[in-house]
Amino acid sequence: MSTETAGGSAPTSPSSSINLESVRAIAKKDFKDSFRSWVFWGLSIFFFTLLVVLTGLLSYFDEVFFGVSAAEAGVTTELLVVAASFVTRLVIPLIALVLGWKAISGERESGSIKVLLSLPHSRKDVILGKLIGRSAVLSVSLIVGFVFAAVVVAALIGSFDVVDYVGLLAMSILYGIAYTSLAVSISSLTRSTTIAGAALFGVFLLFYVVWNAIIEAIDLLMAFDYISGVPYTVETDQGTIELERMPDWAYFIESIDPGYAYNNALSVATSAAESELGVAIEEIMFDGSVPFFLQDWFSFVVLLAWIVVPLAIALYRFDRVDL
Repeated sequence: MSTETAGGSAPTSPSSSINLESVRAIAKKDFKDSFRSWVFWGLSIFFFTLLVVLTGLLSYFDEVFFGVSAAEAGVTTELLVVAASFVTRLVIPLIALVLGWKAISGERESGSIKVLLSLPHSRKDVILGKLIGRSAVLSVSLIVGFVFAAVVVAALIGSFDVVDYVGLLAMSILYGIAYTSLAVSISSLTRSTTIAGAALFGVFLLFYVVWNAIIEAIDLLMAFDYISGVPYTVETDQGTIELERMPDWAYFIESIDPGYAYNNALSVATSAAESELGVAIEEIMFDGSVPFFLQDWFSFVVLLAWIVVPLAIALYRFDRVDL
């Protein structure tokens, strides 16, 4: 079913408009379906277990190597944030991509999308409703898991900081929504769950293999003088040392990786900030003027862009495809 007229212009029919009540109804149904299938409770238990296990491991290694408990060793929420970020940076995208995998491609493959659109729902309503519903499943399960785990975490570690804990939760939710938007958007652009699954697997490889490989390749090309680096000097007790860093465009490529942005956002929302030494080195590398895309605030722009841009493409494209 095309939504374009013979003259090529988009119509002003309700099929291309957005009805907030319709969006809410679709999101509510998606969220309720997660309860019936135990997806929501399974994720909540998973996040609860993840935090408790990480805290338990920190406590265990302190007892084994230092002979004291985590509380006695002074293990803080900041240390838990650092440990958790290594795991959540990997597992949250996986969960979000799986949640969004069949959001729309599954409906198109089974033909139920036509039944859904026969109701007073526009195509834009479907995409927005599915995104909100799947994002709510991930976000609320994170909240439930974190809230129940807080009791155990506070009892095990030496210093429990509510601000750091909430900061980790908030940034994890934002990070999860970014990947959910990617998943739902890609799902809306494919006719089958097989193609959608392959595309989403490609997205995961892109950000966890290819993206890092690009940065390593740039370093390698610099070493063989195929790419010109940017020279800078460091003053030491032994004199001036001349070094070379990657070009600005290479750092920009690195900065727009969602995982990289997530880690930087955590340094703003929690006390697990970049070390003073790291900040000083960065300022030396860029002669005291660090580019905007390497500043912490830009990480929020990146995460928001990964939510908005795929969604905008999906809203435009899905309104014009034949189902």
